[in-house]
Amino acid sequence: MLGAPLFRKVTELLNARKNRILLIAQVGMTEHQFTAFKKLFLDELGERGLESELKPLLIDKQHGMERQGRE
Repeated sequence: MLGAPLFRKVTELLNARKNRILLIAQVGMTEHQFTAFKKLFLDELGERGLESELKPLLIDKQHGMERQGRE
C-alpha cells in the first residue's frame, strides 16, 4: 500500500480519531467554546494542517521514488 492508497488509509484513521476527540470535547464545553475549539483543532489536523503536510510525504515522495527506479 503506497502513495494515494496509503494516504487515504492514514486520513481515514486520522478522521476516526478526530471525530472521537471532537465528541469528547463537545461533552465538556459550552457551544461557543466547542465551536472555537473545533475550528482550531481542524485547522491543525485537517486538510489545511497535518493532512496537507502528510499528503506530499505519502503521495508525491512515492511518485518521485517510482520515477527514480525507472531511470
